[in-house]
Amino acid sequence: MTFVIDIYSDGAVVEDMVSMKEKGIVTGFTTNPSLMKLAGITNYLSFAKQALQEVENLPISFEVFADDFETMEKEAEKLASLAENVYVKIPITNSLGESSIPLIKKLSEKKLKLNITAIMTIEQVRQTVDALSEGTENIVSVFAGRVADTGVNPVPLMKQALEICREKQGTKLLWASSREVYNIIQAQELGVDIITVTPALLGKLAMYKKDLDELSLETVQGFHNDTKALGFTILDE
Repeated sequence: MTFVIDIYSDGAVVEDMVSMKEKGIVTGFTTNPSLMKLAGITNYLSFAKQALQEVENLPISFEVFADDFETMEKEAEKLASLAENVYVKIPITNSLGESSIPLIKKLSEKKLKLNITAIMTIEQVRQTVDALSEGTENIVSVFAGRVADTGVNPVPLMKQALEICREKQGTKLLWASSREVYNIIQAQELGVDIITVTPALLGKLAMYKKDLDELSLETVQGFHNDTKALGFTILDE
């Protein structure tokens, strides 16, 4: 199967990164502190260096850990120094709700490749793009999946966000927190540049355009096999 949109694998297990790369579908990687915690990472820089070795020259995003902007800046510079293909993830605010825009502007002026994350409003998209320096390479990560979790259709937001990102050359829009394979289709139809997908969701790509009658039969067969395994009867009770 071939997709026009760039598909990035979202995770912190190096073995999964290698597997996704070898399948030829993934064109980049992202990770974050929550995924690193889930993967049991105990040394950030060791993990980062191992991941960089395995993904070779494909783009990969590493997020700062600090909650104060002075330390964030130092961490960002250190992460950026690891390799040319590193994008430094900066959350749109810190945990106190203080805007990261001044830091984003400062780092962008230093020509760091940035991935601004946890964006969920069009105002945040506008502030981010305005803060990015001309001639730099950046990713604007809008958490469309989490927006959808609130009962709001994320498509109009992503459409507007794409228009804003197009105003600044080198800035790409990323559809983050995907929930289903159909999100890839939605993002691609909109013209979004990148979508992040977990290894588990990537595994579901085997079902892409599968015959629905066949899928229906397989579903019933699954129910039937589980029924036999349970050993339940209704009429004898």
